[in-house]
Amino acid sequence: MTPDCGHAEAFPHLVPVVRTLLDQHADPVTLQNLLPNLPVTNGSTTFAQDLKAYCHTLEWQTFYQQQVQSTMEQYELDTFGRSHDIMSNFWNSCFDDLMSTAFKRDKDRSDSKSKFQEVIVDPCLKRVRSENNRYLSWQKQSSSQQGVVWQHWKALRRLLTSERRAWANKDQPEVKLKLSSAETYSKMRLKLVPNYNYDPHSDASAQRDNMGADSPRSSEPLPLAVAKEAKVSDMEDDQLGEEDVVFLDDKVEGEDESQKEKLVLSEDCELITIVAVVPGRLEVTTHHLYFYDGSSEKEETEEGIGFDFKRPLSQLREVHLRRYNLRRSALELFFIDQAHYFINFRKKVRNKVYSRILGLRPPNLFYFGSRSPQELLKASGLTQKWVCREISNFEYLMQLNTIAGRTYNDLSQYPVFPWILCDYTSPSLDLEDPSVFRDLSKPIGVVNPRHAQNVREKYESFEDPAGTTDKFHYGTHYSNAAGVMHYMIRMEPFTTLHIQLQSGRFDCADRQFHSVAAAWQARMESPADVKELIPEFFYFPEFLQNMNGFDLGHLQISQDQVTDVLLASLGHIKRRLHQEAQESPDDNNLYFKLQECEHVSSHLHEWIDLIFGYKQRGEEAVNALNVFYYCTYEGAVDLDAIANETERKALEGIISNFGQTPCQLLKVTVNSNGLIGTHSWLPYDKNIANYFTFTKDPTMTNPKTQRFLTGPFSPGVEISDQVLVVSNDGRLLFSGGHWDCSLRVTQLAKGKLVGRICRHIDVVTCLALDLCGIYLISGSRDTSCIVWQVLQQGGFSSGLSPRPVQVLCGHDQEVTCVAISTELDMAVSGSKDGTVIVHTVRRGQFLRTLRPPGDSCVPAQISELQVGMEGHIVVQTSLEERSHRKVNEHIHLEARVTPLALKVPVRSVSVTKECSHILVGLEDGKLIVVGAGKPEEVRSGQFPRRLWGSTRRISQVSSGETEYNPTENAGK
Repeated sequence: MTPDCGHAEAFPHLVPVVRTLLDQHADPVTLQNLLPNLPVTNGSTTFAQDLKAYCHTLEWQTFYQQQVQSTMEQYELDTFGRSHDIMSNFWNSCFDDLMSTAFKRDKDRSDSKSKFQEVIVDPCLKRVRSENNRYLSWQKQSSSQQGVVWQHWKALRRLLTSERRAWANKDQPEVKLKLSSAETYSKMRLKLVPNYNYDPHSDASAQRDNMGADSPRSSEPLPLAVAKEAKVSDMEDDQLGEEDVVFLDDKVEGEDESQKEKLVLSEDCELITIVAVVPGRLEVTTHHLYFYDGSSEKEETEEGIGFDFKRPLSQLREVHLRRYNLRRSALELFFIDQAHYFINFRKKVRNKVYSRILGLRPPNLFYFGSRSPQELLKASGLTQKWVCREISNFEYLMQLNTIAGRTYNDLSQYPVFPWILCDYTSPSLDLEDPSVFRDLSKPIGVVNPRHAQNVREKYESFEDPAGTTDKFHYGTHYSNAAGVMHYMIRMEPFTTLHIQLQSGRFDCADRQFHSVAAAWQARMESPADVKELIPEFFYFPEFLQNMNGFDLGHLQISQDQVTDVLLASLGHIKRRLHQEAQESPDDNNLYFKLQECEHVSSHLHEWIDLIFGYKQRGEEAVNALNVFYYCTYEGAVDLDAIANETERKALEGIISNFGQTPCQLLKVTVNSNGLIGTHSWLPYDKNIANYFTFTKDPTMTNPKTQRFLTGPFSPGVEISDQVLVVSNDGRLLFSGGHWDCSLRVTQLAKGKLVGRICRHIDVVTCLALDLCGIYLISGSRDTSCIVWQVLQQGGFSSGLSPRPVQVLCGHDQEVTCVAISTELDMAVSGSKDGTVIVHTVRRGQFLRTLRPPGDSCVPAQISELQVGMEGHIVVQTSLEERSHRKVNEHIHLEARVTPLALKVPVRSVSVTKECSHILVGLEDGKLIVVGAGKPEEVRSGQFPRRLWGSTRRISQVSSGETEYNPTENAGK
């Protein structure tokens, strides 16, 4: 710091700096020793000049050279000598900061892009997809709704233009028929309904390969790995888990019908029908069971458009655990009107639904406290009833099929019945000769003794190197879907199902079911054909007729056209069975009587042992040559063990073609000859007091307790059972004929009027209640009929719903009598002009018009009619002072019996359960029993040993004083 002339101008600026350094940073002691003469920095105004002058002194120069200059040089050396390294480090640091910034920028940009994708793009695309799906769903739903609306319009148009309707067409189109799903209480499907979507299947006939000689395509073999994965050595019994049983003990709140309906359970499921597997949803509430059809294209069914249903819990009769495709995943619901639904669920859902339904305690549910079919059969007492001849062979077999899981709803588990005869070619047969009957102790595959050795050798020599397939006698099954379609090919919807199975065409004519004798011969020639019969052989002869006119082709050798099933060889059997009755041969009666004959009754237990009993499995099955492919047995395959969904579905399809063996019900044999029962009508005995009478109600003689119907009756109305109906539980009296055109409900216990409904515009002339006590039908002078629902509360009848179920029209004159069969979905009404009209109950559709024949050209009034449990209709017509009866069997066939003339007016008519006799109450207080034969065949006092299967015309008079024999007046 030397203030030379080159830096004289900078000196003034350095003075404050030097002063500050000296005052704040210099050590005063050291500074005093080194620079004793340094000017004082006390704020003197002359400090600058003093310092400038001091800098020229030797003391400062020496201090500068010794202390300042060396330190400055070292500083310059330290600072500028390493400037390259410092600069290099600096620029490296700048580069690192630049790269870090760039990376951060790219990361931020990527994060922003991801965030934009997540927050903006993805939701937008998701919304687009959602909107597209919604649009497509809306389009599909709209198309489905349009289809449903179009089907409703077609149904409405058909309703309005059908016979006896407002816009009836002059020329009614020919109506083809299909089999209805309605069942009788004997589990018979007897009803044929119009097939409005009839297809003649011309394309399927044109594409038939009639030159094919090979057997129908068999199923592909099971993949070995999949078969091993699914096979189980021992599966536990079908039963509820502990987590499900708890619901059986806890009563669900709100189940009283007076309380608000609450949802209990809602599960996705499938409704299994013969024609389709319908996806949907089952909802269980405290009052009802609902099924919502989830299919995109809904079909017209007997109950409406689609398969939706709503059923009251109070009408639920039975709930059975079922299996579907060998999986224990299904339930079958039975209602008191014979409606039933087969519903399949996802894994582990079935038991929960089952326990929840039972936990609601339906009032009419038959629950034996058991879930296994074996215990269910034991609790039912069916076997004892059969041994004692209280039920027929047919009824027993149908009940066994049902308890064992066989159902009309699943073709792979269709009810199975045995072949009865073994001779279909002889010119004559002696039905007392056991040799004409099939040996029921042997499986159908070895009924021909020549096959037994081959079948046994096949079983003994069979070995599966993989150890997956167990030994078996037969690679096919006695009951499967293809076999059912084989028999029912002439009847829709089985015709359509057969064509679908055959890839859109009819099978070769020679392989079709065209002759009973040929079918039996096929069993005799090949042990591989082991098909047993189906129940329709024993009650439904219409399935043997090609009534829809399908082109089934021609036989290759004879070139005969295949139409109806050939039964010519059975003519001698018909004559043998009907030689006493001399009625028109009926194949229905033929097979039914063959099954109920004494020989079959004595040996039927042997066949039951093979199918349902102790010879079904184990060592006894091996000895009886009765072992089938392992996949047909319950518990042999666990499909839920297959993890791959595609493989499981494929295996289900393959297994369904094999058929399924029923549940094993009996572990011991039951001999039908254990007890002998003789069944007959009780003859009149003068020693029996009050025969055919009732005890008198004591309240009628006491004026204080007498009960009367309120309100006067209309003039001209006769107070009789035509206008008075009692509910099934005896609590309510429904009455018509009142002057104000009302339908009234009276509580019988107190004689109190509890309901009054006015929907007819004229006097109610007749009433009828169905067998279930669910529906009441009323007829009126206004020519209409109305179907009403009987309300239930706590399992008891409580009144009528004010809203009609159906309003039925079509009569031209006053309705005089009505009848209703809910299980067959039939409402029948008769009028003064002699017309009988049949409608459906569920949809109110017109079915047909019947006009009973008479001797006079003047129409006779229909004064009484009844519908039997199997669809038989009994009609009484009246003309002046004459009356006669007519039996109309199977209304779809119009099979008629000659009318029987009566001298005494008829007051009431009832058909027996077996449909073999009619009970007629006469005006003179007598009760006569009339068989279904002709009047000339009446044999007084002769009664058959068993009621079922009898068509002999018998009679019995309740008074016992005379025998009512109308033979002499038969022709009048």
